[in-house]
This record gives sequence, C-alpha cells and structure tokens, in this order.
Amino acid sequence: MPLVEVQDLKKTFQHMGKDLEVLRGIDLTLDEGEVVAIVGPSGAGKSTFLHILGTLDLPTSGRVSIGGTDITKLGSSALADLRNERIGFVFQFHHLLPEFDALENVIMPGMIGGLPRKDLEVRGRKLLEEVGLSQRATHRPGELSGGEQQRVALARALLREPKLVLADEPTGNLDSGTSRSIHELFFEINQRHGTTIVIVTHNGELAASMPRIITLKDGLLHSDERRPQNKGKKPEIAVGLSEAKGVA
Repeated sequence: MPLVEVQDLKKTFQHMGKDLEVLRGIDLTLDEGEVVAIVGPSGAGKSTFLHILGTLDLPTSGRVSIGGTDITKLGSSALADLRNERIGFVFQFHHLLPEFDALENVIMPGMIGGLPRKDLEVRGRKLLEEVGLSQRATHRPGELSGGEQQRVALARALLREPKLVLADEPTGNLDSGTSRSIHELFFEINQRHGTTIVIVTHNGELAASMPRIITLKDGLLHSDERRPQNKGKKPEIAVGLSEAKGVA
C-alpha cells in the first residue's frame, strides 16, 4: 500500500471576488521510503500541495490518504493528532522558539503530545547527535547559525518517528555550502530511518540529486520523473544547475 495517495486533488481560493484555481486535479502516489522533489515555476501550486499533504490546509475537492487514512474525512482534532504523530515538517524559516534551547525545541512536539519529558530528552539528545549538534543542546536559536537552526528543525521533525517528512524550501536562506550539507543530511535520514521525504524546492542542485522529481505547472502534474539509484548508496549532490532541466 502506498504511504500517500492523492486523487483528483483540487484547491480553489477566493481572490477579489473571483475563483483562483491553484490546484486543478492532481493524481499521484508516494511509496514508503521515497525521497521526492517537487519543483516548478512560482505560482505552480507547490507549497499549496505540500500544505494539503501536511493537513495544514484542506482541498476544495479530491481525496488525500496518508497511511490508509483519508484526511479529507477527519475533523480538526483528529487532523491535529495525525499531524503531530505521523508527519514532520521542515520550513524555510525554522520556526524555532527563541526562549527555548535546542533540545527543548526538538522535544516540543512530544511535550505538546503529553509524552514523558525524561523519555523525550533521551530521544532528543540522540537526534541532535544524529544531525551533528550534540554539543549545542543547551544553546538557544539566537546562538546558532542558520544551518545549525535548520538541523535543529530537522531533528524536531523526526522526534515522533514520522513516516513522512515534508520540507518547504528547507535551504532557501542558506549559503551553498551549508545547503549542500543539509541536502546530504536528508538522504542520510532517509537511509537510516526509511523516512519518506518530500521537498518543495527551487534549488536546482538539490532537485537534480533526487531519485524522483515531480514537476507542477499551472496547478497540474506536468511530469513525474524517476531516476534509477544504486541501492544503499547516497545519491551524489549535483555540482550545477545544468542537470536540473526545467526545475527553476
């Protein structure tokens, strides 16, 4: 069974008294353990699509199933529980809480879920070690670099061991060297945990390294390219934009 199933997904917004069709009928499936880039021009509906997958927004019509659960049939409370337990988020802006240190930010989803703090701290420290920040657990966001803050955000996304991690322009505010290290970290997390990762990006270098590239255009699925990968081998990060045909 696919982890995610999307059928005839449509989303319409009201703008100045007129209907604005952002998504116009999308069908696709995502299998467990996939790493996927969603690309396309600005206004293609990429972020809207990601927000619907993450239950942050609901479609106007169509069906979205995550792990066999049709999210379009859930109430707000059930959606919040599903979001907290099954989905991890990484955004362009880290959304870390400035008054809490790195470890506290990582364990926040578990605290919201009412889990024992002692157990959460053990897992949080392990995750910070995984993302290379074991020595920064007591540092607040203002004491961390942009790349370090994004690593904290990724650790936070993994706290509840979600099957699905959604990332919206996760390296949009980072320099090229830091971006490359974050890209590699996504692949390492996928290989280590089998986490399905979906990344919306304008970064051609990142997209060109992905085993699957979904292109949206004018609210429709324009192309769905799968690239063969050597099992157990991390994809090489491309060195330029030339391979990312049609990404920008």
